[in-house]
Amino acid sequence: MILLEKKLEELKETISSYKLCDFCLGLIPYTNSKNLSTIQVGKSIRKQLNLSKINPLNCWLCNGLSDEIPNFIQLIYEKLKEYEYNSFLIGCKVDEEILEREKQFLSKIGVSTTESIFKNHLNREIGKTLEEQLDKEVDFKNPDIIAVIDTSFDVVHLQIKPIYIYGRYIKKSRSIPQTKWFCSLCHGKGCRRCSYSGKLYETSVEELIAAPLLKYTKGEDESFHGCGREDIDVQMLGNGRPFVIEIKNPKKRSIDFDKITEEIKRGNKVSVVNLRYSNREELIRLKKAHFNKIYQAVVECKEAISEEKLKKAVETLQGATIHQFTPTRVAHRRAHLVRNRKIYSCRIESIRDTRATLMIEAESGTYIKELISGDNGNTKPSLSELLGIPCSTVTLDVIEIKGE
Repeated sequence: MILLEKKLEELKETISSYKLCDFCLGLIPYTNSKNLSTIQVGKSIRKQLNLSKINPLNCWLCNGLSDEIPNFIQLIYEKLKEYEYNSFLIGCKVDEEILEREKQFLSKIGVSTTESIFKNHLNREIGKTLEEQLDKEVDFKNPDIIAVIDTSFDVVHLQIKPIYIYGRYIKKSRSIPQTKWFCSLCHGKGCRRCSYSGKLYETSVEELIAAPLLKYTKGEDESFHGCGREDIDVQMLGNGRPFVIEIKNPKKRSIDFDKITEEIKRGNKVSVVNLRYSNREELIRLKKAHFNKIYQAVVECKEAISEEKLKKAVETLQGATIHQFTPTRVAHRRAHLVRNRKIYSCRIESIRDTRATLMIEAESGTYIKELISGDNGNTKPSLSELLGIPCSTVTLDVIEIKGE
């Protein structure tokens, strides 16, 4: 509701009975308030109604809080100095008694609102001043930092937007997991089983990528989101596996991706390509995406492999839909159900005695080791079943992730 000027005159007696400072008078919705600060609006109303000047310390509504605005601005300014950002937003926490008095006053003059006008104006006045002091923009939709001032205790709390970074990782190791693998006995606290490290593996793809990013951004923590994952003993080669890493509470937002790429590469276990800034929307799309994958599998059979039989088996698998019940090796952490997966292509690279190398393109989520072994009949058809002899995977590499 906007009060007209003649309405103000009618409300003079009610307004004057509340003894309000200029800031709190400026909360009144007023037709002449465009481009004016809250205090300027209050002064204009005071002049129009010929009201006595009220010291903010004696203000019935804010009890001197409006006089603290310069102090709040300085507190936020000092807090934000530690951070690199392009945009910000101001929030505030105000004593409930002040908000109750605000409701009472606005109700008396016929103003109905679902939000606190006092808090909105306080945020606006602080934000406008800081915009000039910091040479940064207020962003109401997606700020890098939200600074919330607790006006009762003069404490500033920051809500910092995470940095999302996209890339692809290449893993030339058969001994590290994709993400941190906490000890199942102590759940990361440290015990005799894990040599008090809290982890079952010394490092991971996640940690090797996150370490330099956390160092350069001065972030507090991270979350790693891969587009699927390979087994610990499987190499991720070719064009790499897409991932998005989320850096939480960063103090620095500008990143030299070339420098980060080189530092990760020096570790020799993992390298990254195509690092760039990302966002939460891309992270969600990545987690939902299903990309076909091309594998190179070195297969060992119990008997010498017949080239003719292997060719027939490969032809049968080409374009086939296989049915995979949850593999025995992951049954403790995966739902027990049958998954139907498409094998798009399968070809022989080499055969020698009991060993063969195959190139397989399969639908996302296919268990390749079980496609080879059959997992005691849990995967049908399988190479073992088609050859009529037990087969197992010696080494497995992801050569390409397609479709992005």
